[in-house]
Order: sequence, then C-alpha cells, then structure tokens
Amino acid sequence: MARRRLWLIVIPTLILPLASFLVSLKLSNRFTSKALVLIEQPRVPDNFVKPIVTEDLTERLTTMQEQILSRTKLQPIIERFSLFKNQRVLMEEKVDLMRQAIKVDPVRTLIPTAAGGIPGFNISFTAENASSAQQVCGELVSMFMSANLQEREQSAKGTTDFLRGQLEDAKSNLDEQDANLANFKQRYMGQLPGEEQVNFNLLATTNVQLEAGTQSLNRLEQERTYTESLLSQLVAARDASEGATPDNLDQQLANAQTTLVRLEATLSPEHPDVVKAKAVIAALKARIHEESAKDASQTENAPNRNSNNKDMAEPDDSAKKTKVPNREPLPMQQLRAQIQSLDLAIADKRQEQSRIQKQLSDLEARLELSPKIEEQYKKVSRNYQTALQFYNDLLSKKTQSEMATDLEKQQQGEQFRIMDPPNLPEKPTFPDRPLFALGGLGGGLALGLGLVFICEVQDRSIRNEKDATFYLELPVLGMLPVLDSISGQGAHQ
Repeated sequence: MARRRLWLIVIPTLILPLASFLVSLKLSNRFTSKALVLIEQPRVPDNFVKPIVTEDLTERLTTMQEQILSRTKLQPIIERFSLFKNQRVLMEEKVDLMRQAIKVDPVRTLIPTAAGGIPGFNISFTAENASSAQQVCGELVSMFMSANLQEREQSAKGTTDFLRGQLEDAKSNLDEQDANLANFKQRYMGQLPGEEQVNFNLLATTNVQLEAGTQSLNRLEQERTYTESLLSQLVAARDASEGATPDNLDQQLANAQTTLVRLEATLSPEHPDVVKAKAVIAALKARIHEESAKDASQTENAPNRNSNNKDMAEPDDSAKKTKVPNREPLPMQQLRAQIQSLDLAIADKRQEQSRIQKQLSDLEARLELSPKIEEQYKKVSRNYQTALQFYNDLLSKKTQSEMATDLEKQQQGEQFRIMDPPNLPEKPTFPDRPLFALGGLGGGLALGLGLVFICEVQDRSIRNEKDATFYLELPVLGMLPVLDSISGQGAHQ
C-alpha cells in the first residue's frame, strides 16, 4: 500500500510544513512579559495579633483579578500605552483583547504554606511590542499590590467599625441590665439569695431580743406594782398618823425601828421588807419633824392672840391666806418619782417590743418570699451576666481588631513581594515558527495517510484469493504466478 501510494504521503508531508512556516512569517509578533509575586507571611506571630483577613488567598486573588480586569481599570492603561492601535476596533473589543492577553496563574507547591494557601502567583501580559508588554505587566503588578493593601486595610477598618458599633449597643444593653440589677438589689435588700442564713440568724437574734424585752418589761411592771404598794402603805401610814399625837408618833417610830432591826438581822438590805421598813421609818420621822415645827410655831404666836381680839382675828386670816400646803414626805416623793420613771421605762420597753415584733414579722415575710425572689434574681442576674460576657467578648474582639488594623496600616501583616520583576522579552512568544513547521509536518503526514486510506477504500481491484472470494462470491479454482513483463511491471493474477 505504501509503495503504490507513496507520493500521496510524501507530497502533503513536504508541502504543509513549508506552508505553515510561510504563514507564520505573515503573522505579527507577540511578546510576553512575566512577573513573579510571592506572598510574604505576617511579621507578627498569630498568637500575638490574630489577623482579621482570613479569606483564602486563591479566592481573594480571584476577587482582585475581577476588580483589576474591569473596564474602569483597563481602559486608562490602554489609552496611556496606546495598546492595539493598529487594530481598528471599539474600546469594548480592546478591553476584551487586553483581558485575553492577561494571565494570572497561582504558584503551586507540594509543601503547603502556613496559612494553607498558595505561596505566590505569576502575572503575564502579551503585547505586540516588548517594551509595552514589560510596562503593562509592571502596571498590573502594582495594581495587584495596591489592591491587596487597600482590600486588607478596608476589611480591617470595616471590621473595627462594625465591632465599635456593636460594642456601643452592647454597652447600652449592659448599662440597662446593670441598672435593673441594682434596682432589684435595692428593692429586695436583705432578701437576696445567699442572705437566707443571715435572715435566719437575725430571726433567732430577734426572738432572743423579744424574749429578753418581755422579761425586762415584766420586771419593770412588777417593780412598778411593788413601788405602788410601798407608796400606798406610806400614804396609809401618813393618813393614820395625821390624827396621832407626838407620843403616838414616837411610839410608832420606836416600833418601826424595832421591826427594822429584827428584819435586818435575818434579811439582806435589798429585801423588799427591809426597804419597806426603812421607808416607813423615814415617813414617821418626817411626820414627827412636821409636828414639832407646827407646835413651835403655835407657841410663838400665842401672846399676840391674847392681846387683842381684833388683832388676833387678822393674823388668823393672814395665816389662812399664807398657809403653806402640806407637803408629802421625801420618801413618798421619791417613790412617786420612781413610779414616773418606771412608767417611762415601761412605755419605752413597749415601743421597743412593738419594733422588735414588726422586725420579726418582716424577717418571717422575707423568708417566705425568698424562693420567689431567688427565681427573679436568677433571671435578672442571668441577663446581666449574658450582657456582661457579650460586652467583654466584643471589647476583646474590638481590641484585637484595632491591633490588626494598626498592623495593616504599618504593613506588618501579609504582604505581596515582587520576587521576579517584569522582564523585557528578547524574542517573541508568538508565533513560534519551528513549532508551526512541526505542526505542518504532522498535519501533512496525517493528510497523506488520510488520502491513502480514502484511495484504498475506493479501489476495488482484486489482488489476492481473499479479494476474489469477497467480491465475486465464487470459489477460486486456480492461481497463476506473477510474471514479470519486459517493462518490469507486475501482471495481475
């Protein structure tokens, strides 16, 4: 088959490479400038300042690429460097051509980075002029670096502003919960959880005070009753002694003194009977002293009454007018004063008892309401603790965000660093003429083989026993050998 169809294979194999090479000569040259940008990790460790921008670099690079490849970014570059000036197309088509000429390829490594992203990326731009390709590639690198700085700073600043607003709302809520908790504590002071034992102790102490006050009140009332009995006895003794003579008073005094001596021999000086006997003796002495003073006064005024009846009458009227009221003896006055003092003490004790009873009722009411108040307090306290924890969390996050923002402003965070600046291409990357010729060679060989296959399929010549059996559908009876003719060509079987 190759021998019969050799020229169908050779001719396309020789013609197509030459044609491809000639066509490549007609195509305009294109130069590609490349730059390598590496991702520099933050200079401050993450355990000191947590970064705010946690987006994967691949996604962030895609976002920046969409921003940079927008018309508003590419049109000024096209106008500044006069790109595609030989092509009479609209600006929209020029922008599309420039997008096709820009390639951003992430750098892939077997060892993952600390952040789990890519270590860097390549930027390339293809243009008709080598210098233009280098300049535009440098401009694209600058745009990527500026976009990275701006995006990280805006993200950090936006996060900080958001946290600041949330922190103000949280502070307002915390102040409200704090005021509610303070009002609750002030309203139910002494009834809060944890004060039950204090209330129990106060209740026991108050009961002791109430019992002691009751006993003290009883003693005061008994003392007042006893004092009143002494005063009654003194009053009765005075009334009995008003009509008595001095001799009778002296006799009563002697009897009272004898009784006192007898009582002191067997009883203590504080015994009520001893005190009563002393009070009676004091009252008798006072009575005897008054009677003696009255007798002396009557003895001095006797001559004047005998001199003149008229003169005697006038002094009697004068005596009536200037008669001094009969004063009680000193012991009786003391007893009355003691009774008044006891009345005041009893009134104070009763007021104190009322106050203690009211305090006891309040304590009992507190203990009864303690479970309900504890439930309300837990609710108010839980709201306050939740608001406080939320505020502290936001405050911590805001502080970290501010530190991260300062880190981005000082360019101490993750940064782009140019490892290989845009190069000035020395030879065009398109068209690759040897590659075109090699492609033409492969295409010509494929075309020749295709033509040979088509010719063989369409050729119905019988060349062997199998072809005869297939096409004639008759058995083969015999075969003739191949005879070489004079011309050297083979004959058909």
